[in-house]
Amino acid sequence: MAGKKPNKRNVVRNASTRPTGFYYILAAIAVVGASILGYTLLRKPSGAVGTEITPGPAVASGPAQGYTMGKADAPVEIIEFGDFECPGCGYFAVVTEPDLRTRLVQTGLAKFTFMDFPLGMHKNTIPAHNAAACANDQGKFWEMHDRLFATQDQWNTQATDNPKPFFEKYAEELGLNKDVWLTCYNARKHEGRIMANVAEGERRMINTTPSFVVGSKLYVGALGYDALKAIVDSATKK
Repeated sequence: MAGKKPNKRNVVRNASTRPTGFYYILAAIAVVGASILGYTLLRKPSGAVGTEITPGPAVASGPAQGYTMGKADAPVEIIEFGDFECPGCGYFAVVTEPDLRTRLVQTGLAKFTFMDFPLGMHKNTIPAHNAAACANDQGKFWEMHDRLFATQDQWNTQATDNPKPFFEKYAEELGLNKDVWLTCYNARKHEGRIMANVAEGERRMINTTPSFVVGSKLYVGALGYDALKAIVDSATKK
């Protein structure tokens, strides 16, 4: 399930006079919708088809700076534009990314870069991106990245209006200097970097998370390992 920037139009309907039967219909729709959602999150992603992208000159990229793991001279770079609260990003991080790291990054076939792309529909996501950026100051971005995605259901917008205590707990469990991390987090020290990464994503025509850029091609959705490996192999040949 991919996150997508919502339209800004608001539609308001008056439901105060709905008959009783109407609510039974709504309940049935909700059950079916939940079943579809569960299937979407748990199913194995299919192969991916890339779209050639030409960065738009109208949007300034700014001092965008992602977080990279792998050898600097790796022949291929996989760039993910992700949102810490996006369920599809969570699926990719938990299911596919472990194989990506061990079989592509650690073997030198590719390097992997995560770029911030928080979506406005997710109220707790910018604090989460800030939490990860502050962990990066102490050399533990990826550890916080993994913890945030693994516990997404605990701190996301549906679960709480105050995610900070969760992030504080993770910082402590990861062995960070909590006072230093907290000072960084409270000051929103890295929001400029986060928004610069968003601008870079928009320059590359990103509007959905997760989205992946490999070479000049854009791939949308939570890719499976086999699809990702095929993309890397193709890019390496080119």
